[in-house]
Amino acid sequence: MGRRRMQRKVSIMPQINHFTPTGIPQAGMDEVNLLVEEAEAIRLKDLEGLEQEECASRMRISRTTFSRILDAARRKIADALLNGKGLRIEGGNFEMAVRRFRCLSGHEWDVPFETMVSTPPESCPSCETPSIMPISPKGIGWSGTAKKRRS
Repeated sequence: MGRRRMQRKVSIMPQINHFTPTGIPQAGMDEVNLLVEEAEAIRLKDLEGLEQEECASRMRISRTTFSRILDAARRKIADALLNGKGLRIEGGNFEMAVRRFRCLSGHEWDVPFETMVSTPPESCPSCETPSIMPISPKGIGWSGTAKKRRS
C-alpha cells in the first residue's frame, strides 16, 4: 500500500474557474480539468516568478513533487490552448493556507495555517465567545481525480 498523499497548501482560490475557447460550440467541447493545486503551482512559479524551492516551501511539499505538479499543469494548459478545449479549475488534494472562522455573533477572521497547527482558535477575538466554526471557502470542488469531461 502506498503512502497517503499530503494535502498541498493553497493561498488563493481562483476567482474564475472555467475558460472556454470562442467559436467552438460548448455542446461537443472537450474539457481539461486543472486541479486547484496545479493552478497554485502555475500562479507561484509563472505569475509570481518564484524559484521552485520557494514555491514548494509555500505549498508545503518537496521540490520534486512541486516540479511534477507544475509539469502536469503546463501540459494541461497547453492541451486546452492548442487543441481548442475548455479549461476548468476544480478538485484536487489541497487545503487552504489560511482558515476563516465565524462566531455566532457574526464576526469573521482569518487564522494562518501555522497558527492552526500550533494553537487553533478557541474563541472569537472580538467578543470572546467560544461558539466558533470554520467557514469553507466558496466554489471549491473536491475530488481525488483529474479527468476529461464533456459539457
